[in-house]
Amino acid sequence: MTDSSAIRDTSGSGASAGFDADVRLDALLDHIEELTTAPPVLAAEVDPPRPAAPCPADCAEEENLCPEHEGWVPIEPDSLAAAGVTDGELEALLLKTLNSRSEATGRNLAEHLKLPFRLVDPLLHSMRQDRLVGHKDAAMANDYVYHLTELGRERGKKFVEQCHYFGAAPVPLDVYILSIKKQSLADQHPTEDDLRRAFEDLLIDQTMLVRLGPAINSGRGLFLYGAPGNGKTSIAERITKAFGEHIWIPRALSIDGEIMRLYDPGMHEAAPLSANQGLIDQRKIDHRWIRIRRPTIMVGGELTMEQLEVTINAATNTSEAPLQMKSNCGTLVIDDFGRQKMTTDQLLNRWIVPLEKRYDFLNMASGKKIQVPFDQLIVFSTNLEPRDLVDDAFLRRIPYKIEVTDPPEETFRELLRLMAPMVGVEYDEDSVNYLIETHYRAIDRPLRCCQPRDLILQIRNYCRYVRKPAKMTPENFDFAVQNYFAVM
Repeated sequence: MTDSSAIRDTSGSGASAGFDADVRLDALLDHIEELTTAPPVLAAEVDPPRPAAPCPADCAEEENLCPEHEGWVPIEPDSLAAAGVTDGELEALLLKTLNSRSEATGRNLAEHLKLPFRLVDPLLHSMRQDRLVGHKDAAMANDYVYHLTELGRERGKKFVEQCHYFGAAPVPLDVYILSIKKQSLADQHPTEDDLRRAFEDLLIDQTMLVRLGPAINSGRGLFLYGAPGNGKTSIAERITKAFGEHIWIPRALSIDGEIMRLYDPGMHEAAPLSANQGLIDQRKIDHRWIRIRRPTIMVGGELTMEQLEVTINAATNTSEAPLQMKSNCGTLVIDDFGRQKMTTDQLLNRWIVPLEKRYDFLNMASGKKIQVPFDQLIVFSTNLEPRDLVDDAFLRRIPYKIEVTDPPEETFRELLRLMAPMVGVEYDEDSVNYLIETHYRAIDRPLRCCQPRDLILQIRNYCRYVRKPAKMTPENFDFAVQNYFAVM
């Protein structure tokens, strides 16, 4: 508690001395802020001056910013110009954010917008001078608790009416396009070892690996076709694992004033870096970007043409990126191809140019047409013959057509042997011989890769119900087959 007598000096000299002390304190705090937000640089190591507006995608690989991540890394911007954000755009985001809260410190606002505090702080001071925000209280490290004034609240509500978005500051479209080139599948060349690692949890034939290898290496498109139940979907789901493990994508994009959401927690799996161990994070990552696992996006019969175009949320006036854009640098699996609500001809007409040129054209809500990368491995999985689905023009743009055939008896037996202990059923060779002779060979029933798992699960569930040991027996297999193949 400060002694009141120490602050009762009303003379000019006392006020002047107090003012000078405040100025010196502010200067000291500013100096501390400089030291803690920029790494020390020796005079002999000073680099040539940077351009006024450097592009993060161009210089991210010049510095070893993040040893934990191999490849391209987005650099923290050193100015709003480098971030591709104007003062007006940042002001709108700040007002909308404060409009949703009663108050917030400058650092909390900067953290919410995923921008460095040193870029946000000057604009907050300017907004205070314009009477858009006010200081409610002081905060630590030369910061303040901000709240909206009446003028600021009115302006914030107008911004919300135009666009409700007030998340991370958006990244310009051209920077996103450069980042896709830096992380493109075209630069990834998986080897046989990479494929074995990707499919290590599947029992897959060596011949199938040899056929899949060149197709995955091409980074273009392939058809997986064959009878149902032989693992087409399981293969398609694991293809992405053969490529580099992680990529960076923006949370949102800025396209001539419009904002498009790109990061989708329902389709993308976040892979954050490990927590910083020191007092100051020297990695200098642009936090408007999020590190994710290379995406594998799977759609089936529910796919519609609307999902392949930019959609607009009428309630928030925010655009949503289409599926193919969310799957860039990863894999897009069209499962059960030929059973979608749209016809195959509609999909052919929509994607025939992107499959050839590796870029796509999208229409924004404002009517503006933009060009974006079409950089993913497209996998069409179907139970039908490809030639019965599409014409030669489309097939030519999908260079690999791989049939997933029925497993040989040796593989079928091996699947039974592997699945039994995993499910909790005791394996018995004689019972397996009975199953194959009686229920397959005798009636010429085809073997499918999914059947060993499904039949063993039938046995386990039956044994649990009747409270007896879960074991392969001829009687248990008879029961399982009767249930499983009753309508087949």
